[in-house]
Amino acid sequence: MKKLVAAVAAAGAMVGGLLAVPSAVAAPGPAADYTPPPINWGACQHPRLISAGAECGFVEVPLDYAKPSGTKIQLAVSRVKHKTPDSEAQGPMLVNPGGPGGSGLIYAIFGEFVPDGGGDAYDWVGFDPRGVGSSRPALSCIPDYAGYNRPFYVPITPNLERTWLKRSQDYANACDKAQSSLLDHLKTIDSVRDMDSIRKALGAPQINYYGFSYGTYLGQVYGTLFPDKFRRVIFDGVVDRTRVWYDANIDQDIAFDANIKIYFDYVAKHDDVWHLGKTGRDVERLFYGEQAKLLRQPADGKIGADEWTDIFLSAGYYVYGWVDIGNAFAAWVHDHDAQPLVDLYGSPPFNDNSYAIYLGVQCTDVQWPLDWNKWRRDNWITFLRAPFETWGNAWFNAPCVYWKGDVGTPVRVDGRRVQSALLIEETHDAATPFNGALQARKDFPGSVLIEGVGGTTHAGSLSGVTCTDDKIVAYLKTGALPARKPGNRSDVQCDPVPAPEPDQASIASKSVSASSSEINSVADLHREFFNSMR
Repeated sequence: MKKLVAAVAAAGAMVGGLLAVPSAVAAPGPAADYTPPPINWGACQHPRLISAGAECGFVEVPLDYAKPSGTKIQLAVSRVKHKTPDSEAQGPMLVNPGGPGGSGLIYAIFGEFVPDGGGDAYDWVGFDPRGVGSSRPALSCIPDYAGYNRPFYVPITPNLERTWLKRSQDYANACDKAQSSLLDHLKTIDSVRDMDSIRKALGAPQINYYGFSYGTYLGQVYGTLFPDKFRRVIFDGVVDRTRVWYDANIDQDIAFDANIKIYFDYVAKHDDVWHLGKTGRDVERLFYGEQAKLLRQPADGKIGADEWTDIFLSAGYYVYGWVDIGNAFAAWVHDHDAQPLVDLYGSPPFNDNSYAIYLGVQCTDVQWPLDWNKWRRDNWITFLRAPFETWGNAWFNAPCVYWKGDVGTPVRVDGRRVQSALLIEETHDAATPFNGALQARKDFPGSVLIEGVGGTTHAGSLSGVTCTDDKIVAYLKTGALPARKPGNRSDVQCDPVPAPEPDQASIASKSVSASSSEINSVADLHREFFNSMR
């Protein structure tokens, strides 16, 4: 154990190769035509949807679009209708928050966060993709698969590696046992066809679309297969379609390691509040030192080394929770108070459904390497450069080695027939690194890219940055985009989502923001989504 603990502490001092681009195919031939019955709208269950005046229902779609008369499944949908006169209505705006595997029903309220009435003319439509949340059937494999004080992510002993491989194989097998037929039909292209079925069920000739994160990849494929059905399109946190999906996760490992260092610099900048180190390097050493201690004795018997990393991971995704994480860090280091850590980690700490669908999509969109030796080599090489998240990310995806669903081939994205799109990306977005936005800008020549210069927030549009928000509003109201500039670059440069400022009162209270059903801002919405995906 001493050697193991020493290795973890040493990881803080470690300052990868990228892999081959997967092949892609041109857009497949159309599936057999299918038109769903109209939606029978009724009451919603979520309190926030109820308060927003939303209506909810289901869209019936084929499990297999090649067999439209065969088995049907149901997609849960929600809608908040336009607030303008019908003569000014702009049609439905489908929203997908990403994942894959994320529930999107709550995103029917997203229009209320568009300033200056920019969302008022749209019917905002949220939906749970196939297998997710309130859709039927919903996939569940091992509800208690993850939780507190798990085996250490970094497999520095053969037994740890064997343990995680067995866990990964057991999870893949459990998903096959639970819904083997569904696993063959969870690819991105299935959800893209579901989106067009939702369009038909709404009786709309076209849809508008607001996609975040993985939702941008859904949009890229939809725009390739159904370009004439796209009207106004916003992609925020843009997936690099050339890196799906094994390569994309290696890219993330490197980017998250860079972002956590930016966060440690932020903590050091506010040493007068948290007293955790005067330089980012000091804070980083403290982080890995505490992680090593948690291997021997988890905080409150719950927060071990893995959970410690998972708590800090959100700081690499966005700035919204930076103060809460700093408060919990300080409370643990100075007072050995574990409760703020437990609060941030959440209860229950695992969403089996979201995880199962995440794997169901990613493992079957494209063939992952089946030779564990390749995974081992690639992740150790990457870990030497980026120790923060590499092995946690590897084990999150490792069930793909054993996954049973039929594997497809990615569609070759071609957005030349999509008339316009607004792309939004911060410079240091770790979940979807900036090259993905540049690639989409090439693939969609009618698009314009807004860059949040120097920022680290993923998919954070409409968070109060006037430069960005004003251009979103103008596009939604009129269809007007800023001028596109020559070269491989962003077209508009704006400030990023600003980091919050801590104060002495926040640390004195040892508080973190309590989770609740209250969703009053984009930050609240994104926090709820992030927590639902763990």
